Amino acid sequence: MNTVYAAADAKKITAVVGLDISAAFDTIDHDVIASCLESQFGVVGVASSWLRSYLRGHQQFVRLGRHSSPMTQCDCGVPQGSVLGPLLFTAYVSAVGELIESYGVSYHHFADDTQLFVSMDSTNATPAIDRLAHCSTAVCLWFLQNGLQLNADKSEVVLLGTPAQLRSATNITTIHVAGSTLPVASKLKSLGVTIDSNLRFDCHARNVAKACNFHIRALRHVRSLLTDNVAQTVACSIVASRLDYCNALLSGAPAATFDKLHRAQNNLARVVCQSRGRTDARPLFRYTGFR
Repeated sequence: MNTVYAAADAKKITAVVGLDISAAFDTIDHDVIASCLESQFGVVGVASSWLRSYLRGHQQFVRLGRHSSPMTQCDCGVPQGSVLGPLLFTAYVSAVGELIESYGVSYHHFADDTQLFVSMDSTNATPAIDRLAHCSTAVCLWFLQNGLQLNADKSEVVLLGTPAQLRSATNITTIHVAGSTLPVASKLKSLGVTIDSNLRFDCHARNVAKACNFHIRALRHVRSLLTDNVAQTVACSIVASRLDYCNALLSGAPAATFDKLHRAQNNLARVVCQSRGRTDARPLFRYTGFR
């Protein structure tokens, strides 16, 4: 986002492509990742043997009702949802960064969540868009050569900038990504954050408030069965954590964006304190410890 804001200050818009990789964690070759960790990151000796042992020897089967398929050895893939899974996948595809930068395109990468982005003048966007198209094609080929599948038609494209800058770029309606023509969307979701084209984060706040209210209603049903300490712990873990996640991105957002989150926080405080729906929530924050 720093790059996007800097480009907006320079009167440029930023095109962001969110790449979609098919079954990313399931296709990593164990020998290749071990070799990559040794050659590029210096993971050798006992550490390398430990990682090889961690990756190998897994088995899987499919169960439907009372019927099960035969057990099959897993020759590739890293455990999804594990602590090491995202780190190992990031190491596996780390070399693609040099390829992306060779096309003059910036990128952000975490596990299988990869975005390509390039800043450009809206009155002369063709050169930058062409670089983005050529870069995405090369990235798709690199993924294929390394046992991964890029779903170009499921990827997303968004233009980020000020409202005035975006009005001058209305002629940019599609962008070519790895051979597919993708329509420019109004928002893009990255690592749980919904980024809208105008950088108001209103859609993100709405999604967060919706998720919070869902859990607040569930907490209300069982609140009478919980002690005050347990209620506070549950509220912080399943609701307040969502309000805190990436909230630094909301700096400078309109007041209407914050209002959605404030209402969710107020409702949470009332449920924890078992207060009525119209009770002023501000005094309750001292009791709950919420900020």
